[in-house]
Amino acid sequence: MTSLTRDVSASPGARTPAGIDLAAELTRRRVVVAALILAAYVLIGAGMWRMCAAGGWTIVDALMFGCYLVAAPWSVLGFWNAVIGLWLLHGPGTGARAVAGFAETAANHAPAQRTAILMTIRNEDPARAFTRFETVKRSVDLTGAGAAFDYFVLSDTTEADVAAREEALFADWRAREAGSPSTLVYRRRETNEGFKAGNVRDFCRRWGAHYEFMLPLDADSLMTGESIVRIARIGEAWPRLGILQTLVVGMPSRSAFARIFQFGMRHGMRPYTMGSAWWAGDCGPFWGHNALVRVKPFLEHGQLPVLPGGPPLGGPIMSHDQVEATFMRRAGYEVRVLPVEGGSYEENPPTLLEFTRRDLRWCQGNMQYWRLIGLPGLRPMSRFQLVWAIMMFVGVPAWTLMILLAALKPFDGEALADFPAGLAKLLYLAFLTMYLAPKLAGFLDIALTKGRIAAYGGGLRFAAGVLTELTFSFLLGAATTLRTALFMIGLLFGRSVIWSGQSRDAHALSFLTAAKGLWPQTLFGVVVIALMAKGAPGMIPWALPLVAGYVLAIPFAMLTASPALGETLARWRLCAIPEEFDTPVEIAAVQGAP
Repeated sequence: MTSLTRDVSASPGARTPAGIDLAAELTRRRVVVAALILAAYVLIGAGMWRMCAAGGWTIVDALMFGCYLVAAPWSVLGFWNAVIGLWLLHGPGTGARAVAGFAETAANHAPAQRTAILMTIRNEDPARAFTRFETVKRSVDLTGAGAAFDYFVLSDTTEADVAAREEALFADWRAREAGSPSTLVYRRRETNEGFKAGNVRDFCRRWGAHYEFMLPLDADSLMTGESIVRIARIGEAWPRLGILQTLVVGMPSRSAFARIFQFGMRHGMRPYTMGSAWWAGDCGPFWGHNALVRVKPFLEHGQLPVLPGGPPLGGPIMSHDQVEATFMRRAGYEVRVLPVEGGSYEENPPTLLEFTRRDLRWCQGNMQYWRLIGLPGLRPMSRFQLVWAIMMFVGVPAWTLMILLAALKPFDGEALADFPAGLAKLLYLAFLTMYLAPKLAGFLDIALTKGRIAAYGGGLRFAAGVLTELTFSFLLGAATTLRTALFMIGLLFGRSVIWSGQSRDAHALSFLTAAKGLWPQTLFGVVVIALMAKGAPGMIPWALPLVAGYVLAIPFAMLTASPALGETLARWRLCAIPEEFDTPVEIAAVQGAP
């Protein structure tokens, strides 16, 4: 290894492009994971077949089995990612070093290559965004490596008053940074051509030749200078590393919805991402922000196609990040994730309605991937990544329909005496286990890590947070899945989302607002429970974890949006994260921001 780059010329065996892994070892891991997924899928499928076939096949049975075939792959994969990740974190062997050993090779010096840190904004609260961006620069400067970084505000704002405030805030910032060795640039496009991806590509065309790397941030992103300098060093050490994605976690929040959601998401992502990184390797994920991107190959090989036709599935690609990752890998550069927490943050939507609004945009964008799977030159693993992203949403309507079919089962003419109730309960518990596995693995990871529970305020507070989040996740799952299922049906008839600025602050929801967005969930839940009460009342206690969220969707949305509840949870530090007990200076700097 030289002072800057890793020399892999003497490494025996065929390796991935950056030289990080032996190609044969990655293939072996992928075969193992494929075998585990297939075994679980077939085993549970055999149980489903036996249950449906008992007493003879009916239309309801056939539809239920078909729903299983469509819905189960995502859950099975999530289960095994969580199990593998937990094993890597706590089993014998090299653990995380087997996944991210490349991170240990970076030299401990100021980066020699230049990096542009970008913040993309569109009709956001300018004061909020600029406070975060200024905090990032200040943190980088404190590392002593600030001269290697420049800063770009890339605005696609269309509202004149918001644009005027952006320009004024930027002028003030640049005046305060008059003696800085870093360049500060503000650029606003007149049109939102290509959405965020087009915004970033415009930067690459205009300024990219001056930089080895870029680091895109969203308006709600926050990264510490230590984290930024670390990934820049890693990028320098591995010249064929095209994208290095950090593990992004939620910031402390006074929104009840956001803090409970991100408490569970943080724990679910940690072992899940570790497990997936073990076998995805050089074909890792890109989430579009809080990641180091090598500019030259991104510009030369990352041009997104414009899909034929108009919205919802034609036109510019909305969920651009994973497509850009597959193009980077096709160009011969690795895409990696650093699956450890540390200095990379975002904010989560403050209400259920904002959350589902964001989810529907992702859903529409991922459905565009159907047209990209067959693109020439993609690695097999990259094609699988696109399929994986599609299955994330395709399974949603299948699970939703399965719940309705279960309620209709007693009416399909089959004798109840022929129905294998014991097997049905066993399969139900298997489905719940798969659904909860990533979060349970994350909670167990904290319990098994010495001193880690103390970072969450102690065992009692952590246990209360776990119970709160598990209850929340069942209610949230019901409320969001039906809305996604209905939206996917709407896609077939040309329905499309409209995306602009996001509401990021905690705010109350009125009954009328919640009811307008969530009445279909309530109706669906009432129908399902009424069918069960009529046909098989004994099903209701078993079904409540999955169907209560439909009936309670409106009060659930109102309660979790309540600023009073959020303040109470924050005061009690329920569902708190370590950053609330030991607050980094960067988070402290933005907590009082508008």
